[in-house]
Amino acid sequence: MPRVKYVLLDCDNTLCLSERLAFEACTDLTNEVLEKWGRSERYTVEQLLEDFVGHNFRGMLNGLQKKHNFTMAPEDVDAYVDRELGAVTAKLSEKCQPCPGVPEQLEALKQAGYPMSVVSTSAKPRVVASIKKVGIDHYFPDEHVYSAATSLNPPSSKPDPAIYNYACKQLGVKNEECVTVEDSKSGATAAMRAGIPLIGYVGVYGIEDGKEKMEEMAKLLTEQCNAKVIMYDWKEFPECLKKIEDSL
Repeated sequence: MPRVKYVLLDCDNTLCLSERLAFEACTDLTNEVLEKWGRSERYTVEQLLEDFVGHNFRGMLNGLQKKHNFTMAPEDVDAYVDRELGAVTAKLSEKCQPCPGVPEQLEALKQAGYPMSVVSTSAKPRVVASIKKVGIDHYFPDEHVYSAATSLNPPSSKPDPAIYNYACKQLGVKNEECVTVEDSKSGATAAMRAGIPLIGYVGVYGIEDGKEKMEEMAKLLTEQCNAKVIMYDWKEFPECLKKIEDSL
């Protein structure tokens, strides 16, 4: 049976329960931007998650400008991105927790000899803060933590597949020889566009939003993002990985 050469892993709400914490930290900044640029709309944490889950803050600011018809100068975007990174990193360093089952499955992967890498849309300091707080950073050498916001020049954001293409090139593997785990439409779309076999993780929606949302995302990731298999709980990962390898 062919064996996956690299296990690529999204971070936010895949390895770590970090997405809601991050959006709590950046909602105030988002509303500050809208007020400063003369827009009357305001977001709650839930509304921001609904519209921009899976995007980094730079991608979010670009999306806000398009949606609400205003324009920020590049230096203003950079300044807000820096402020958001500081606020989010501080919160994650204090409160972040692992998605249930992640530490055990990462240890099993290590014992089985699978190399692993984090491929995130989020800024690298934020990713590192999350994996350190939850105690899984020893599985991921610093050079194997890839960030669309930090590793690429110019910066990018999923659903652009650039960060996946870059990570595979740096790791010396072909995209189709890897597997990745993603929870969001934007991340899953990036994996699909990069041609990387995808496990769609929806268990986090069951934890944070309920069964209906979890099933909705399972359908979306399968039908729109070509997920090869859906994972409801990390304890299912070995079986999901086997299904991917059987299809290689």
